[in-house]
Amino acid sequence: MENQFFVDSEFLSPEALEKKHRLETDPSCRKNHMAYLPDMEQIQSDICGKVMEQMESYDYSVYTARDVREALNHETCSIEDFKALLSPAAEPFLEEMAPRARLETSRHFGNTVYLFTPLYIANYCDNYCVYCGFNCYNHINRMKLSMEQIEHEMKVIADSGMEEILILTGESRSKSDVKYIGEACKLARKYFRMVGLEIYPVNTEEYRYLHECGADYVTVFQETYDTERYEQLHLMGHKRVWPYRFDAQERALMGGMRGVAFSALLGLSDFRKDALASALHVYYLQRKYPHAEMSLSCPRLRPIINNEKINPLDVHETQLCQILCAYRIFLPFVGITVSSRESAAFRNGIVKIAATKVSAGVSTGIGDHESKYTGKETDGMEGDEQFEINDGRSLETMYEDIAKEGLQPVLNDYLYV
Repeated sequence: MENQFFVDSEFLSPEALEKKHRLETDPSCRKNHMAYLPDMEQIQSDICGKVMEQMESYDYSVYTARDVREALNHETCSIEDFKALLSPAAEPFLEEMAPRARLETSRHFGNTVYLFTPLYIANYCDNYCVYCGFNCYNHINRMKLSMEQIEHEMKVIADSGMEEILILTGESRSKSDVKYIGEACKLARKYFRMVGLEIYPVNTEEYRYLHECGADYVTVFQETYDTERYEQLHLMGHKRVWPYRFDAQERALMGGMRGVAFSALLGLSDFRKDALASALHVYYLQRKYPHAEMSLSCPRLRPIINNEKINPLDVHETQLCQILCAYRIFLPFVGITVSSRESAAFRNGIVKIAATKVSAGVSTGIGDHESKYTGKETDGMEGDEQFEINDGRSLETMYEDIAKEGLQPVLNDYLYV
């Protein structure tokens, strides 16, 4: 299974190729993935221990149809009920889980569906994550937008009617430092009512600075909560340090962020255990920070440039739907985002059941919104995409499609005074 993730290395220098080969084949050449680096803040928190204890003891094979039935009959879904709803025994109950999930969504969110779009401002990365198109050993067109280019991209997006943006970078402090990201947030405030960040994890005071620059919330994908599998897939860079990444959302809340978002990348490891850990990460943190807005995503692996072997073959749409319904029943108040990794048909269906937020007008490339939004030819200076998307609908089309389903598309519902 591991070798299916490795990228084509023909472009590398002999020295780089040798280093890459050592990282892939000799674990002793890699740094301890559980050890903090000197510049990483360590916080005192009991969240990680609680999540990992539950995940490591989770044996989903023991749950029966009776356990699932009892879970669905309970008015409030306990952790034990949630485990049953994630188990294989719950798959035949999907037609009963979906109406329950739809009811919980309606109670807490009405019939609204929120819309946003991502803006990648750089794709340089210092990490070697073997499944990611941005990884430092992958031969792609690298680009970092200037402030003028960022503002131009933002204006193109804002002119489409979008009011919420998610700013993303590759994980490289040397190319995309915190000040650079902060200046991008200041620009975003000129054009958008809501500004999110999906960047490399940073320390509490850096999150505080980014919040002061205009960021409202932070998204961090743990990728997988399986520490052994994490070590096998993240071979080099700051991202290799598993516990620092785990605590990122809590540091963001300590730094004043209004909201945080969580996810595992389903398909990297046992998806049922990763789904359990993701939801419990939210569950325990919500009880510690009850004022914060929390949300979950459910991305599956998608193909990347120079590696066509990555496909979400082990997490099918039925299983993804089961996870989303279980999330909604267990965490009825939490936002659930379904990205453009999924098909239009799937997203059209799931917003009627469990999802509350979808992306529209999506590009995972760098500097290409004008060409994709308007069809206008550019100078060819664009950076390659992180992964292939599956649903390329524009904001206008997405808005119309949601409305046709009898739902209310929402661009923003915050008032700033």
